[in-house]
Parts: sequence; structure tokens; C-alpha cells
Amino acid sequence: MSRTFNPARPIAASSMSGLRLAFASSLLAAAFLAAPGAHAAVASASASSTVVAPIAIVKSADLAFGKFAATTGGSLTVSTSGARSITGGVVLMAGATSTAARFDVTGETDATYSIALGGSTTLVSGGNSMTFATVSDLTGANSTSGNVASGTLTGGAQSIYVGGVLTVASAQAAGTYTGSVTATVEYN
Repeated sequence: MSRTFNPARPIAASSMSGLRLAFASSLLAAAFLAAPGAHAAVASASASSTVVAPIAIVKSADLAFGKFAATTGGSLTVSTSGARSITGGVVLMAGATSTAARFDVTGETDATYSIALGGSTTLVSGGNSMTFATVSDLTGANSTSGNVASGTLTGGAQSIYVGGVLTVASAQAAGTYTGSVTATVEYN
């Protein structure tokens, strides 16, 4: 026999407990099916990081061209080992000491880094000047041309040696000419 629901007719108590049981069973089933992680698996991974020492640079020697005289002009080169050479009418004066600049770099062992040289492009004495160009290497191996652009901190340290080439005019005015050389380093 089929029953239809009549809102005007009260529901019998026996029917009410059946409905309650059916409703409770439905809620229980819905809660079980919707329970998070009922069929899930969980794994976790650790996270870590290592901060390395910042790269650092200090000057340990200045670039010095020493004393010279200019007759018909030419050039004076100080190599990365500090040795002097000349072209044209430049005359080296005895007893003058020349040195390459040296910058000592420290940081993370075996890290690579970039090198940018800057500073003056001329050396100046009062109103007089001489054009200046750098030469550099990482070994002080007597280089007289080119510049190094990168290095590796083997054992956590390395040195940059900087020499230079001065272009000397004919009858260059006497004086003490000064300028600067800068070296900027940055981890790659």
C-alpha cells in the first residue's frame, strides 16, 4: 500500500521514529563521506637555508707610476707585477718605485664573482692631465693589457692586481699627478 503525505494529518509516533532513524543515518553517512583525510596520506619535508658571508674587498697596495721625464711624448706602463715599461720619448728616473695596486677579496670558498674597475680616466696635476687606462689580472703575472672581469674565491680569498698605462704628452708639464682606481666585486 502506498502512502502519501498529507500535511493536515498528523504523523504516527511509530512513523516518526523511523524517520528519525533514517535522518540520523543519512547525517552519519554524509559526515563519514565528507570527513577530511578519510582516504588521504600525508608527508612532510624539511626546509633549510644557508646564508654565506658577504663578499668583501680591501685595498692592500696603491698604484704608483714612479718618476719620469717627458721629451717627445709616449706612454708609461706599470704591469700587474709593478714592472715599468715605456714607449716614445718617456725617460724613467732612477730610484723611482713603481707598484701595481692590489685589492684583496674574501668571501664564500669557491664562489665566483664579477669584477668592475672604475675610478679616474685621467691623472691630474693642477690644470694638467694625462690619460690613464687600467690593466688587471688575478696573479700579478706582469700583464700589460686587458682587464679581468671575474674571479673564483679559491680557499675563500683572491687578489686583484691593477696596473695601468699613462699617455704622456710631448713636454708634459712637471707636477705630481693623482687620480684613483676603484674595484667593485659582486657574487655571481
